[in-house]
Amino acid sequence: MRVLRVVLLLIGLSAGSVLSGPAFAGPAEDADTVVGTWVAAFNANDVEALVRLYTADATLLGTSSPVLSEGTAAIHGYFSRLAGSGNIVTLREMRTVVVGEDVVLVTGFYDFSQRANPARGAAARFTMLIVYRGERWLIAHHHSSPRTGQPQ
Repeated sequence: MRVLRVVLLLIGLSAGSVLSGPAFAGPAEDADTVVGTWVAAFNANDVEALVRLYTADATLLGTSSPVLSEGTAAIHGYFSRLAGSGNIVTLREMRTVVVGEDVVLVTGFYDFSQRANPARGAAARFTMLIVYRGERWLIAHHHSSPRTGQPQ
């Protein structure tokens, strides 16, 4: 399907104008789905599902980490404390920029809190570089840091 989409783009046709049935999602929608899946896995406190969303060589600058986590083992280590924690994240705002057919930059704001007390939390900002690899969209880089100040 991906090859077909690229061929159609090259000849100037949309998949919807050629094929009947559901429309193809584009890179922006695919990347947004990855972010939504990341939020769902985080809220389920599912460390394994989170780690599967990253490339094997991904980098993570975690909100509460003083180091750069690089690769599957390091990213798993960063998220390991999430299991059973009751931590949740709420997506507040997001912008998606298609850099290329297989590279998308997503940036925005989210809030971290506890399921038991969702009103008390920590605001943060994030950037994710999402790439198409091995027939899947995955996170190649993720930066998250505390959000300072309030929006103007």
